[in-house]
Amino acid sequence: MAEQHTEQTIRVRQVTDVQFSWTEHGRGEHGAFTVQLILDNGAEEYVLQPTAEDTKVMIELFKRAKAVYFDLDRKVLVPNNIPLG
Repeated sequence: MAEQHTEQTIRVRQVTDVQFSWTEHGRGEHGAFTVQLILDNGAEEYVLQPTAEDTKVMIELFKRAKAVYFDLDRKVLVPNNIPLG
């Protein structure tokens, strides 16, 4: 029981996998991006629905950061150790 309580109190988790996808809304119409975050090797998942421009930025963050964390309460991606320059 204590382990389950600890799992529920952890609110910042490491993103251990990410799945980007795009869905067509209709021929010639704008589509929608979704980003599925796998947190702590499947302990939890969260789906984001960013704009196309935000998706580009997120892809770069994931490529450059040594680790990325996600704050479940504030819905914030936290990249770690991004090389400058």
